[in-house]
Order: sequence, then structure tokens, then C-alpha cells
Amino acid sequence: MSRLKGVAERDTRVGFRAERRDFGASVPQGLLKAARKSGQLNLSGRNLSEVPQCVWRINVDIPEEANQNLSFSATERWWEQTDLTKLIISNNKLKSLTDDLRLLPALTVLDIHDNQLTSLPSAIRELENLQKLNVSHNKLQILPEEITNLRNLKGLYLQHNELTCIPEGFEQLFNLEDLDISNNRLTTVPASFSSLSSLVRLNLSSNQLKSLPAEISGMKRLKHLDCNSNLLEAVPPEMANMESLELLYLRRNKLHFLPEFPSCRLLKELHVGENQIEVLGPEHLKHLNSILVLDLRDNKLKSVPDEITLLQSLERLDLSNNDISSLPCSLGKLHLKFLAIEGNPLRTIRREIINKGTQEVLKYLRSKIKDDGPSQSDSVETAMTLPSESRVNVHAIITLKILDYSDKQTTLIPDEVFDAVKSNSITSVNFSKNQLCEIPKRIVELKEMVSDVNLGFNKLSFISLELCTLQKLTFLDLRNNFLNSLPEEMESLIRLQTINLSFNRFRILPEVLYHIPTLETILISNNQVGSVDPQKMKAMENLITLDLQNNDLLQIPPELGNCVNLRTLLLDGNPFRVPRAAILMKGTAAILEYLRDRIPT
Repeated sequence: MSRLKGVAERDTRVGFRAERRDFGASVPQGLLKAARKSGQLNLSGRNLSEVPQCVWRINVDIPEEANQNLSFSATERWWEQTDLTKLIISNNKLKSLTDDLRLLPALTVLDIHDNQLTSLPSAIRELENLQKLNVSHNKLQILPEEITNLRNLKGLYLQHNELTCIPEGFEQLFNLEDLDISNNRLTTVPASFSSLSSLVRLNLSSNQLKSLPAEISGMKRLKHLDCNSNLLEAVPPEMANMESLELLYLRRNKLHFLPEFPSCRLLKELHVGENQIEVLGPEHLKHLNSILVLDLRDNKLKSVPDEITLLQSLERLDLSNNDISSLPCSLGKLHLKFLAIEGNPLRTIRREIINKGTQEVLKYLRSKIKDDGPSQSDSVETAMTLPSESRVNVHAIITLKILDYSDKQTTLIPDEVFDAVKSNSITSVNFSKNQLCEIPKRIVELKEMVSDVNLGFNKLSFISLELCTLQKLTFLDLRNNFLNSLPEEMESLIRLQTINLSFNRFRILPEVLYHIPTLETILISNNQVGSVDPQKMKAMENLITLDLQNNDLLQIPPELGNCVNLRTLLLDGNPFRVPRAAILMKGTAAILEYLRDRIPT
């Protein structure tokens, strides 16, 4: 009793009461009350220099409303409160966190980006339920070893700090899927990183890396690797075996040779601009079957090989600011959406043609093929000649696994086209640039093999259910049609990663897209979309790119800022007033941060 009396005399809770007075304006009691019910507390942008004790002790102390109300309704039973699982204290002036962090063991999300932290407390090891930790845009020089105890961590964001090394045991974060260590001072990547077997996205850009460990190829699930703005002179040849790799960024390094990627069959974007690459050969191109974007700008290339036509899926090719004097006429056969060739000493294409843009350049190159007459390979009869005198490219079926019947201006795909597949296994279908009003019913015959389908530049006004049977489909191009809806049966496309719906007639983002969890890229520019559902969009955890340019969005919901997985959000050309153009120009991260700061609390 005497011990308790002594405690009462000292009144250890005086400090807490004082702190409540100090921080009452920053953390209203109504906000704390709501957090006890929802399990979420957002204190972003409140000019806090330290975290109030009432926040750390939110699930420990008896709330003030308990002393003010002796009869509680079902909604006011404070003893039935929810443990805090999400705490956002970003955009403040915090210089440190105390070990009181351990009083919130149920946290799954801790967001403290944009503060002035120089260290993290060792007590962080006790947040064993943590799945997402964002400490980007601080002043961290070192990470505590205790961070390796967070075995449930899936997303770790450390960009824009002052880190020079990674702590030992980092590979124990075996559930990590997204790791961003860009804009730090790293000079090496530990070979033990290969043990991060769940990693899907790794951002190492803007560091001081001179090499990558060969063991990086052990990341079997890695899809997105960003090594822009480092000091790399080469990449380990073992990277060629990274079968899951889809996006690879190597811009602004010191590469002298373009890597070869024989096993990277899924590679969709390769960015190697602003290096010192001198040669682009057939061996560099022959395995890039799925490539959509190839960035070779600001190098020392002198020529482009005829084998560039192997890149049948290519949409964007940037060759600007090289030493190229002529382009192969065969380049005109590609269905490029964007071709950049400025800054080259070209002698074979007049400046006035280049100034007219991509399609005029391609048209000019195609005309030169006709002027030169048919080549020997063109004059050889193929195995199938159609009544329309258009040929099935059997060579493409056998060697490139592509069923190509594009640019024929036909209203129907002849049966002979599907018959030509025979026993061959194909992965891609290209029926673009025709006059199709419906999807060929025989496409269902390819459901066990096809992963890429291009039906762009047709006259489709609806999607037939045959398309929804293509279980292996990962890439679908439906741009430049007359579509205004998608069938709910498309939810069965359980592997779909990229869909292009640009230049159609959509007024809303199709509901079914929210129910395809594998989607990583949605391109729906140049429609009439007037709204998006930010809550459903947030649930799309794999979504990286969302293009909503040139639509009818009158406002952007602030909750869209919670879609933190987005790396590219394009909003230009809409009639909304905020965010203003100055914010849009800063890029996706700035847009999302701007929106998050305006979420009502």
C-alpha cells in the first residue's frame, strides 16, 4: 500500500495530461476516438516535432470519453476498441521516434515519409505484424539490424535517405515484395539479396553502384528492376536468366554493350538510354518477343539491323541522339506508336518527313521497300495463299510463335489463317488494323497457348465471350475501337497484366477491371471517363501504370493518393482544376503525395 501511495503522490500521469494539452490542437480527441474504432490514424502534415504520447498509448490508456460518459451505447464502448493497425505521420518535422513504438504491436502499416529522421529505434523489431514501412524522404544514414526481425514485411520504402550500406541479415525479410532504396549512397548490393525470393519490384536507381552481384539472378519472381542513374559499366550475364523480368531500367549508366536476354521472354520494357553503347546487333533483338518499349537514346549507335522487324510487339522505339546515318526500310513494317530519331546524322530521310512524326516516317520507309522491289525472301511462295491474295506468315508462326494477320483492312479473318496454325504452338495473335466488327469465334481454339492478343484499330463495339476463354492471356490491346463497356466474364482472365483501351468510348473505368487482381497496366487515355473508384483501385495491389490522359475527369478523388503502388499516373488533358499543372509536371510520386495530403480526416 505504501508503494502505491508513493506512486499516487508523484502522480506519474501529470506528464501525460500536460502532453494532451500540448498536442490537443494537433491530435483532436475526435480523431483519436475514430481511430479506436477504425484502427487507422492519419496525422500527416500537422507540423509535429514529436509524436504525442496519446498516440503511442492509444490502445493502452483509458480514453477521456470514458470519464465523461457513464452510459455507453453500442457504438461508444471504448473497451471494445480496435487495435491501431495503420499509422500515418508523414510530412511532419519528426527528428526521432521513441521506443514507445512498441506500444503499437498490431501495426501493419507505418508511414513516416517526409520527416527529418536520422535513425529508427531498436524497438521497431517488436512490430512483428508490420507489412508496410515507409521511411522515405528522411535523413537515415544507417538502418538498425532490428529491422531484419520484421519477417511479415511486404513493402519497404527507403528512397531519398543517406544510406551507405544495408545491414547484415537483410535477406531474412523473405516476404518482401517491393523494395525501394533509390536516391541513397549505396556503392554495393549484397549478394545475399538473392535470398529475397518473393521480391517483385526492386528500385536501386540514383545510387553509386559500379556493379551488380551475379546472385541477383536468383530473384525468380522479380518483374521490375530499376538501376537508373548509377555507375554500371556492365551487367552480370546471369541476369539473362531472370525469366519473370518485365521492366528493366538501366538509363544514365556507363554501359558499353547492350545485354542479351535469351530467357527474359516476358521483358516488355528495356531502357538503356544515356549510356555509351555502340552496337545493336541481331543477337540483342532475337529474344525480345514481348518487348513494347525499347529506349536507346543518347548512345553511340551507328546502325539499326534489319532484324528490328523481329520485335512485332514493339510500340515505342527511341533512337534519338545517336550516330545513325540511315534506317532499314524494314522498320516501316512495325506498328510503332512512337518513333524518336531526332539528333542523328540521317541522310536518307528528309527533315520535313521526320518533322511530320512517327506515322509519316514509317509510311516513307514502307514506300522505299516497294521502290526497291520484292526481295528474294518476299518472292518465295508461302505454304498458304488466301483467296484475298494476302498470305499467312507461316515463318512467323513457326519461328516467332506469332499468328499475324494485321493491316489487311478485312472484315473477317479467313479460316485459312487459323488452319495455318496446325500443330504449332503460338503465343501471340495480331489482328490489328482491320475492319473487324466482332472477335473471330475461332480464337477460342487458341485458349491453351496464347498470351498476347492485339485487336487494336478495328471496329469492335462489344467483346464476345470467346475472348474470355483465353486463360493464359497476359497482354490485351483493344485500342482504337468503338467500345463503351467490357463483359463481367473478363474477370476469368486471371493472368491479365496489361490492357490497352485507349481511343474508345468508355465513360467510366470498366467495373470488371477492378476485379482482375493481376493487372499491372491500364491504358485508357482518349476516352470519356468521368470517374474512377479510388477504394477499388487501392485494392489492385499490382497496378503500376494508370493512363487516364485526355478524358472527362472533373475532379480527382484525394483517396487516389492511397494507391501507393502506382509508379506511373498520367492525368494530363482532363478538365479538372486541381492538382494544377505544376504538380502534374513533378511526376507520379508528387501527385500521389499531393492527393494524400488532402484526404479528409
